[in-house]
Amino acid sequence: MKVWTVPGYTETRELGSGGSGRVVLAVHEGTGTPVAVKYLSDRLRRDPAFVREFRAEARLLGGLHSPYVVGLYEYVEAPAGAAIVMELVDGISLRALLHQAGRTDPEPALVVLKGSLLGLAAAHRAGVVHRDYKPENVLVAADGSSKLVDFGIAANRGSTPGVAGTPAYMAPEQWQGRPASPAADVYAATATFFECLTGRKPFTGENFAELAVQHIEAPVPEAEAPEPVRPLIRRGLAKQPQERPENAEAFVAELEGVAVSAYGPDWEERGQRKLAALAALLPLLFPSAGGTAAGTTAVASTSVGGGAGWAPGRRGWLAAGVSLILGAALVLAQASASEAPRGALSAFATTAPTPPGPGSPAPGPSPSASAGPSPSLSPSASPSASASASPSASATATASPPYTSSPHPGATATATVRPSPKPPTVTPTPTPSPPVVVGSVTVTVRQTGVTTGQATVSVSVKGGPVPVVVEWFTGDAPGSLGAAEGTETFTYPGAGAAPVTRTHTFTGKGCYWGVRVSAGGKSSSDQILTRRCTLT
Repeated sequence: MKVWTVPGYTETRELGSGGSGRVVLAVHEGTGTPVAVKYLSDRLRRDPAFVREFRAEARLLGGLHSPYVVGLYEYVEAPAGAAIVMELVDGISLRALLHQAGRTDPEPALVVLKGSLLGLAAAHRAGVVHRDYKPENVLVAADGSSKLVDFGIAANRGSTPGVAGTPAYMAPEQWQGRPASPAADVYAATATFFECLTGRKPFTGENFAELAVQHIEAPVPEAEAPEPVRPLIRRGLAKQPQERPENAEAFVAELEGVAVSAYGPDWEERGQRKLAALAALLPLLFPSAGGTAAGTTAVASTSVGGGAGWAPGRRGWLAAGVSLILGAALVLAQASASEAPRGALSAFATTAPTPPGPGSPAPGPSPSASAGPSPSLSPSASPSASASASPSASATATASPPYTSSPHPGATATATVRPSPKPPTVTPTPTPSPPVVVGSVTVTVRQTGVTTGQATVSVSVKGGPVPVVVEWFTGDAPGSLGAAEGTETFTYPGAGAAPVTRTHTFTGKGCYWGVRVSAGGKSSSDQILTRRCTLT
């Protein structure tokens, strides 16, 4: 029986396949433009729920217009099949790069984080949460640029409560089944950033229960990261969503302040060059190499971590019990999924060439798609194959693709269909603001009431404004900040600004109150003995 293909495209070769379908490299016959086509498998196409999710992914991609998010050319649904036609790019996954390199220097790690955060920021502005950020879903192109892919289990902000994502990168609230939040994407992006810097995941439990407890309760392992970027790790991996940057755009602002202060105004250019050099070590993994497609069947797993000297407290053991039940449910869900797989099949892509006009030379070899399952932990994970393209995307999960025309002959279009691909506009990188360089940070704390204290913060800074993170502590020993009491962030106006005061109500019973302030890679701390305690 002949396999159905999208009319108007000539298939070149298969880039990958999995339980949800396959991704192929194809050429649009009218323009010669190479594209990635993701086909939903025949088995899943017979399930209306899968078809709705596949269609929803196409609508989402159609509403996102950003150089950091893959562009949608068209969605075609006919009696014989369903397919998403996407922009194609030459690139490899961050997972493949880390497998080869082990880890990266801070500058390329910051470049990867910034590029994919800009893709997340576009989705967040549109009210969409990715829910499955991880190295497999970040693409590094040949020029060292980085992009976010795979919106297969994305959801509207505040909707879809339930456990969804990949265990090693799931935020505490995801483990707890709370609704989708941009702060959860920030957490997953920070976990990936930590892995780039250290070569390991921030938490490595040997089962779902242990991993859940570590994400919910274990201290953030910031000391393993280079000192200048530790404020980003502390903020991004904070246990409570309200203690993290509220969305990806806010996190980008903090990232740029830290990067410029620690590594100078040229950090991004150097980091991109280093990334390009690392990617060049894996030429056969680029779609343009024309190699045989790799298998894409995979199973979500967690690695066994060495003992870190941390043990869960009472809340942790309770969470462990809950998580054991959760883990059992997830295993059953995955077993069920093996009967009707919903694994994510990813096509990674970047910028597509402009289709040639009449009389123009045919395009040269063009970017590719690297396909591979993006296993998720969600029992309702949708089949996801996304490609990547790029920066700010204003999208909505309910918006129809913007291209309109008559459907292909014989096709029943349930989403808008456009037979001739028009490459998405590539938005140039915005001109950077003048660099913000923090020279020093100082803080003093004083007691203002029985349980209240006040910190006075001064930042010596060139340029501005600059984000400042304030952390409060209570303890029983001088020289040790003790237990964390909370975190807040404010924006210091910039050069020449007056000191800023922040107040806090302490709930701990320790005799010492402390505060630590971080800005632009610099930090300072102070501690006082409270009036309710006396020296003996």
